Amino acid sequence: MSNYITDDTRKISKDSIFLKTPQNEKFIESISKKTKIIDRDELKNYYNTNIDIIGITGTNGKTTTAAAIYSILLDMGYKVALLGTRGMFINDKQIKDKGLTTPSLLELYQDIDKAVSLKCDFFVMEVSSHAIKQERIYGLNFCLKILTNITSDHLDYHKTIQDYCKTKIQFLQNGDCPKIINIDDINGVAMRFFPSVLTYGVESKGNFFVNAYGLRNGIFAKLTFRDKKTQNNNEIHEECVLESSLFGLFNLYNLMAAILAVRIITKKNIQNICDLLKNFAGVSGRMETISKEPLIIIDFAHTTDGMQKIFESFKTKNISVVFGAGGDRDKSKRPKMGECASLYASKIYITNDNPRSEEPLEIAKDIFNGIIDKKNNQDIKIIENKKYHIKSKINKEIEIEIITNRKNAIYKAIKELPKDYVLLILGKGDECEQIFKDNKIKFNDKECVLDILDKKNKV
Repeated sequence: MSNYITDDTRKISKDSIFLKTPQNEKFIESISKKTKIIDRDELKNYYNTNIDIIGITGTNGKTTTAAAIYSILLDMGYKVALLGTRGMFINDKQIKDKGLTTPSLLELYQDIDKAVSLKCDFFVMEVSSHAIKQERIYGLNFCLKILTNITSDHLDYHKTIQDYCKTKIQFLQNGDCPKIINIDDINGVAMRFFPSVLTYGVESKGNFFVNAYGLRNGIFAKLTFRDKKTQNNNEIHEECVLESSLFGLFNLYNLMAAILAVRIITKKNIQNICDLLKNFAGVSGRMETISKEPLIIIDFAHTTDGMQKIFESFKTKNISVVFGAGGDRDKSKRPKMGECASLYASKIYITNDNPRSEEPLEIAKDIFNGIIDKKNNQDIKIIENKKYHIKSKINKEIEIEIITNRKNAIYKAIKELPKDYVLLILGKGDECEQIFKDNKIKFNDKECVLDILDKKNKV
């Protein structure tokens, strides 16, 4: 019977059961009185959600943290489901394509029921701020919740950073399961006083902290886990060494969150958990090395904070960067993204992300305006396909060019890439399309780079 449940009034058939949610209740009046209507609390009569659910929320790091937890648990021999931005996976097989970070309530219950039917031990999922706000995780019992960080994002929806933070905090407050927070995150640190909270950090000493680390060729870190809970009247105190091929300080945070999560839910030795991370190669489109000579890396970073974390990982190198910003989204972050790029990169190519209904050049201009020092560049006319040699707000010499065609921007960035530079292509990660006002086109950064390099090598 569960196959006939729908939350879409357009898909009601003779035998349908209609699920009423906050999103569709205004359409209830259009439904035939013969149609059976159920509310959200009745969903568990149709779908089995009796599984340990791990929920990860945060502005950045959700996908990598979730994937790392999934990878470790699989290597431990557990049966595991993973749901998030990249789709749904069960026991190393993809069973659903990419969609929303967190699907509708009905689809989510169906996904969990599928995992239960396949006898999974854990269901690992990304939890978006939209899903929290819209109650798309209503009625679920989590065995563990994780907050990676909170930085400015999705203000087109939340309107204020205060509402965005409040939404994330709400997820942590609800339920009495253990919670994990990043104690170094300024917006999340107050949550350390919530019940059942364990903390991790690089700069601060919480329950799981760093004694020493290096990031030159991947990640190497000496870590300590401690907990007030006692075993035989002794405080838990474990030390471990983490080695990973992943790049960047932000990935150290992601891996620490994953390690601590697995330690809490399995009680396994923390060094054994760290050892299993050697098998985790990261997530496609997240700090992914596409070429070593020349060094070209793509990442999903599309916020100021996300970009800064990528740049910081390569601050000892000369940086060239290709990026844009999404249309019909938070406009306030565009100049901030431009300014962030100008602090680290010497060559900047501003291009399309997903412009949607907005004019691409106008989005690019918003980014450009965050880079230039308006006092010294009052008369500058911003046009496309013109290379500007300017001084940034910190008096740094920068080359900037607006090329709204993303393929052309990547091509030119590769063509003009000096040998001692790293090229960072940011914003879209492993996305496979671009969204414009009237159409969508197939486009993938990795495929684009490989095609350009292949043609270059044949010349």
